[in-house]
Amino acid sequence: MSVVARLWQALRNTVRTLWSTVSGRYAVTVIAVWVVVSLISLVWTPYSLWQMDGYNVWAMPSAAHWMGTDGTGADVASWLMAGSRTDLVIVLLTVALSAVIGMCLVALMTLGSTWSSNATVVAVDALISIPTVLLALVLAVPFGASIAVVVVACGIGYGLNLARVVRPQALLVANSGYVESALSNGASRWRVFAQHIVPNILPVASVQLSLSAGTAILAESGLTYLGIGVPSGIPSWGRSLSLSVRLASVHPLTALWPGLVVALVVLALNLCGDVLRERSGVHHAGVASRQAASEGGENDR
Repeated sequence: MSVVARLWQALRNTVRTLWSTVSGRYAVTVIAVWVVVSLISLVWTPYSLWQMDGYNVWAMPSAAHWMGTDGTGADVASWLMAGSRTDLVIVLLTVALSAVIGMCLVALMTLGSTWSSNATVVAVDALISIPTVLLALVLAVPFGASIAVVVVACGIGYGLNLARVVRPQALLVANSGYVESALSNGASRWRVFAQHIVPNILPVASVQLSLSAGTAILAESGLTYLGIGVPSGIPSWGRSLSLSVRLASVHPLTALWPGLVVALVVLALNLCGDVLRERSGVHHAGVASRQAASEGGENDR
C-alpha cells in the first residue's frame, strides 16, 4: 500500500471515529465548513476587501452586510471569509512543522545513543519552559511581524511539547521485542522508527496535534494583537479581532463576530482531540493488556 493510500485510509478512519459521537460530529461539521469557506474565499467574497464605504461605518447587520461593517466601512463578513484561509494556512503549517520537530526529537530520545538521548531530553525540558510569545518576540526583532514568525514560534513550541508527551509511548514501543529483533537483524534505526514506532505513537501524536491546531489559532490572535503576528493588510481572524476589540464597548457586534468564529473553531479542534484521545485510550488499553497477557504466557512457558 502506498503512502498516499495509507494517509487516505487513516483520514477515513479518523473521520469515521469522530462521526460516531455527537461532539465529534460537531467538530467534523465546523472544520468542514471552515475548509469550504476558505476555498470559496479564494474566488469570491461578498465585497472586495478594499471596498470601504465612509458613509456606512459601524453599520448593523443587514441584507447588504450580513455581519455589519467596521470602522472603515469594510464588510466584516468578507474579511472573516478571507481571514479563514489565512488561519487555515497557519494551522496547517504549524501542525506540520511541530510534527516534524516532535518526531525528530522523539527519534533521538528513543533510538539514539545514550549520550544523545539524555542530551535531547535535557534540551527539551529546558526549551519547553520558554513561552511561545517570548520566542515570537525574539523572532520578530530581526524579521518583523509576519506569518512565518507565528508558524515558526508555534511550531517550535508545540513540537517540543509533542516530543515530551509522545516520548513515554515511544520508549514503550522501542523496548518491545519486535523492535529489538528488527535492530538485531540489521535494520537502520530510522527505518525501525518509521515502520514500527511511528504507527504505534500516531494516535497519541494525532491527539496532541489536534489540540495544538486549536492553540495555534489563539496564538495567532494574541500575537497579532501584540503587533508581532499577521502584518496589517493581510486578513486574519486575529487581525479582525484586534481592530474591533478596541471599540467593543461602543460597537460590540463588530468584536462579537470574529470572537465567535475563533471560539467555535477552537472548540471544534479541542473536541476533535478529546474524542480521539478517548478512542485511542481504549485502543491502547486493549493493546497493552494483550501484550501483557502474551508476555505472561511466554514467561509461564
